Amino acid sequence: MDQIHADMKRLQARVILVTGALEGIGRAVALACAAQGATVVLSSFKEADLEPVYDAILAQGDPEPAILPLDLEQATEADFIAAANLVGETFGRLDGLAHCAAFAPYLSRIDDYDASEWERVIRINLTAPFLLTQACLPLLRASKDAAIVFTSDRVGRAGKAYWGAYAAAKFGIEGLMQVLAEETRDSSQLRVNSLDPGLVRTALRATLYPGEDPGIHPAPETVADTYLRLLGPESLGITGQAYHAQDAILPRALEQ
Repeated sequence: MDQIHADMKRLQARVILVTGALEGIGRAVALACAAQGATVVLSSFKEADLEPVYDAILAQGDPEPAILPLDLEQATEADFIAAANLVGETFGRLDGLAHCAAFAPYLSRIDDYDASEWERVIRINLTAPFLLTQACLPLLRASKDAAIVFTSDRVGRAGKAYWGAYAAAKFGIEGLMQVLAEETRDSSQLRVNSLDPGLVRTALRATLYPGEDPGIHPAPETVADTYLRLLGPESLGITGQAYHAQDAILPRALEQ
């Protein structure tokens, strides 16, 4: 029992901001972080949408979370700065930032891709994570060891037909991760990595493949532990890496 208790407190007293916390991978990561002892800042489009996740965390008996409504499509640079300031005023620091929000309206040839939808997808999946990360950097640097995890995708590492703006945005996320990791490698304890969760059962997948049986893919909860390992102290010293959810991630020596 003592070992189980210890395992459940891997993120004890840490403050972790999770975007896309309403459903899917974001919700699974938020619940898992809370179960590991973190105070989770839940972020999604509307405050009311996050109340069920908030209640679920309290029902688990975990630390009371905070709710941070943020419209990734419409928010301005000033809105992201204001959101980071609110986190700073409340907690004084940020120990982890998990970018789990994602959006793609459809699959389409480049020939037919609507320009306004292209800009919308790039905005939500690339520009917004950049702006939020930039706004949160002072808070992350205020932590003794902080971590950023960008959610990537296989189509952001090897181009796949019809994925259009979503693939382009995820390629951009990989570049953003690498650049920020290099810029912070020798100047702070901040570590920056990306994670491709693989094919899991999400609303995004159902939207893009409406005829597919969602039961053929694993639940989002199956990849949550990989996020925890990258967000927590187990990944100290690991930065600038692009992982898949099934990767071992940590050398055995660091796990002991």
